[in-house]
Amino acid sequence: MHDDTVERTTDGFGSLRDLTFEEVKKLNPSAKHRLWRDFRGEKVPTLRQAVMECMHHNLIIYFDVKGHANQAVDALKLLYLEFPRLYNSSIVCSFMPDVVYKMRQLDRNVVTALTHRPWSLSHLGDGKPRFDSFWKHYGYIIMDIILDWSLHHFLWYLCGVSAFLMQKNYISQEYVRQWSSRGVQVVGWTVNAFTEKMYYETVLETSYITDSLLEDCDPHY
Repeated sequence: MHDDTVERTTDGFGSLRDLTFEEVKKLNPSAKHRLWRDFRGEKVPTLRQAVMECMHHNLIIYFDVKGHANQAVDALKLLYLEFPRLYNSSIVCSFMPDVVYKMRQLDRNVVTALTHRPWSLSHLGDGKPRFDSFWKHYGYIIMDIILDWSLHHFLWYLCGVSAFLMQKNYISQEYVRQWSSRGVQVVGWTVNAFTEKMYYETVLETSYITDSLLEDCDPHY
């Protein structure tokens, strides 16, 4: 599940944390998808079921961990033990450096990445401030500056990452070169327009995450 709530991605309502797994299993994750007609009756899979489906299609998996570092890395460790091929076909990534650090501490053979969007603590993806309070807003701006500096100067090395997943609007040729000199691959997200994809493939020559390989999609921040 991507969000804290289930309204956007399923036909259900409410906070994910308030639902039991039996209730989540009854939700339809294709209900609001543009291709819902092709996936009628789809159900929310377990993490293990999703991994098995991805491996069946030889897909690269990005385990995007939203939080709960200890529980997450313990669950992922069990998956890597059960499916050793994941070491060559998956990446554990997170906005939270502690998740990546703990994953590497638990198993140094796992490929990891840090995810980042500048000003994410103080602003929403569309650029609007997260907080109405003047002091809270500027307090988080200061935290954003510290976080950005830390990620680019030492946290990437401390966490032992192989890739840096950056929001697409902040990536340039120079940015890609800077990370490449450190042996780190830049991955842009979320690149949904054909012209942007061509720019990434022919000019930046780096990887990107997209909502569709077949068509243009709405911008996603």
